[in-house]
Amino acid sequence: MVPISTMPRGNNTRLCRVKMPDFCPISKMIPVKAATFPGSIRPASTNWRLSGRSGARMWRSLSLLLVLVTAPLAAVEYNVYSPEELVHVLVKRDNGKLTYAVNYGRRPMVLDSALELDGWEPGRFLNSAERSSLAVWRPVYGERASIPDNFRELTLRFERLSVVIRAYEEGVAFRYRLEGQGRFELAGEQTEFRFPPGAMAWQEHGTEGEYFRVPAARLKDQCERPLTVDPGNGLWVSLAEAGQTNYPRMLLGARNEAVVTQLDGEVRGTLPFETPWRVLVLGRRPGDLLERNYLLLNLSRPQVLTATAWIKPGKVIREVTLSTKGGKAAVDFAAANGLQYIEYDAGWYGHEYDDEADARTVSPDPKRIASIPDHGGLDLPEVIRYAKQKGIGVILYVNRRQLEARMDELFPLFRKWGVAGVKFGFVNVKGQEWAEWLTEAIRKAAAQQLMVDVHDSYRPSGLTRTFPNLMTVEGVRGNEHMPTATHNTTLPFTRAVAGSLDYTICWMTERLKTTWGHQLAQLVVHHSPWNFVFWYDRPDQIIESPGLEFFAIVPTTWDETRVLAGAIGTHAVVARRKGREWFIGAITNEEPRTVELRLGMLDLYVRYELKTWCDGEGARDVRVVASEVKEGETVQLRLAPSGGCAARLKPL
Repeated sequence: MVPISTMPRGNNTRLCRVKMPDFCPISKMIPVKAATFPGSIRPASTNWRLSGRSGARMWRSLSLLLVLVTAPLAAVEYNVYSPEELVHVLVKRDNGKLTYAVNYGRRPMVLDSALELDGWEPGRFLNSAERSSLAVWRPVYGERASIPDNFRELTLRFERLSVVIRAYEEGVAFRYRLEGQGRFELAGEQTEFRFPPGAMAWQEHGTEGEYFRVPAARLKDQCERPLTVDPGNGLWVSLAEAGQTNYPRMLLGARNEAVVTQLDGEVRGTLPFETPWRVLVLGRRPGDLLERNYLLLNLSRPQVLTATAWIKPGKVIREVTLSTKGGKAAVDFAAANGLQYIEYDAGWYGHEYDDEADARTVSPDPKRIASIPDHGGLDLPEVIRYAKQKGIGVILYVNRRQLEARMDELFPLFRKWGVAGVKFGFVNVKGQEWAEWLTEAIRKAAAQQLMVDVHDSYRPSGLTRTFPNLMTVEGVRGNEHMPTATHNTTLPFTRAVAGSLDYTICWMTERLKTTWGHQLAQLVVHHSPWNFVFWYDRPDQIIESPGLEFFAIVPTTWDETRVLAGAIGTHAVVARRKGREWFIGAITNEEPRTVELRLGMLDLYVRYELKTWCDGEGARDVRVVASEVKEGETVQLRLAPSGGCAARLKPL
């Protein structure tokens, strides 16, 4: 920021004051024209003028006192406002120390908190800069067809460090830039998020764990992000990370009544170097956090792929017999039931944990196929040929061991075979080197026109904007764990803030703890451009059911997303639009629930067919009802305990 005296003057007059030491002999001030600050980024304290004979005496006295008052005058405050001034960030600079605070609609969301790196002194302050953005961009696919990117930004530059702070209507983001030249090492961060006293958070550990509501100030170490927080003032915030491509993961803990960052490894690199963004998604209700999760995409590097026609979302069924016969049966089922892919899962090239197994060859794991009568072997080229005839793609699972050993050989080979994509298994996520490795692996897959699903402990941070061949990721307690309905109604407001989640929808397995209506609804509630369905089922086990129709017609990517109702751990109702059709998913926890919805998102003067697939007489029963509705009407959905309802609204 430049001093007030050098800034252009505005049209209004205001009295500008600087807090001076008690002993400062300044007896009067005169009004000063208010400065116009671009982007609504303003110093909270401004300069002042003296006039007349007493003013001259004051200047002489002041020149003698400069050394004495330097320390008090060193404190400077900056106000950063979002474009419509709903979000306000107050940044304080005092002798090289930086703190920030966040207000949302004049309510405190984050109190004064430190912006600090472990052992990295920023050096002498140099200057500040501001800029703003009013933009819209269109992703290749996603939860919405167009994404606003509107913010105001402040950069504070020191000799060895710059801090960039952005204020959006949807939240706040900041990152560090380490300045200089040559190699560096950084032990960690000391970034704080001091939520208001009494704030409660939903903590989860291990990426596939359960969620627990705890005081934010008592968070256990190594908590995963995103972290959803109820500040206790009627508003909501989710703490997330964006742009984590060459940096250790931001995990979270608590120190001195504040949530603090805990990197899962040291940082090394070449200066200058930028960290990922620390993101606070803000909302008036939990559903706003899901609706605004595109903020992580905005903060990620724009798309680098020039051609994307080969990137095709869709629904996937897993093939587990590892045979030619099983593969063709899966292809036939996919083609007949509105699915787009089959996936050969672990074992097609041997046991995935065996370092001697070679994904350049097709040799099914003997232990897995020993109990399958008349297995008949696996002719993968024949299955790929057969699938292509029917418009079905083939995905291959490859464990990290093979990817780490020979990724540069495998990807060109898979492209030659006609494989559509690769599911990465059990990738390493701890430490900087594995973040760099995974980013490079996705880039190399894109170079061979291979789509990617990253399974197990990885969580997204916006990389799908840069590389839209990253179709989905796991990093969630999904149906591999058979979670409770309470857990499922927690996910939309917690884990889903990070982006897509590969939940693995199930159908026939008896291990399900929820109803069929609940499983159908999750096809809409959770976003996964590659949506793996019938996870523990084989085609010959799936019986005829009205629910199969919804599997066939539901899309996996969307033009618009709205959360119509919901509360963490009790229920979630999500509506998503594809073209002119709307799809709704409603799920409840272990309590029965009647959800009343006003259809305010529909087009005016248009009649719609509302078709619902809701809980029937038992957990394995779906009741289908069709009716006509129009914009503004209210409908009721009755959900059984651990139940749900899926719906489609189609213009007539």
